[in-house]
Amino acid sequence: MVVGALASYTLGWRVRVKQGLHRSSRDKMLGGVCGGIAEWLEWDPTLVRVLYVVVSIASAGFPGTLVYILLWAVMPVR
Repeated sequence: MVVGALASYTLGWRVRVKQGLHRSSRDKMLGGVCGGIAEWLEWDPTLVRVLYVVVSIASAGFPGTLVYILLWAVMPVR
């Protein structure tokens, strides 16, 4: 009975299910994209914003503005 063994093994453990990726309605500066990514990754929103800007500037192959607009259009608001 593998199922019974797994059930007894996980009994008492708190399993946290990660929510889906969404735009943040609480922590937003423009569209809430970086705030939503920060909530999803459980990171500081300022860190996500700084990393996004640095990667956008440092890489000519990463069109940061277009990706941000695409994510803003696709990600649901929560």
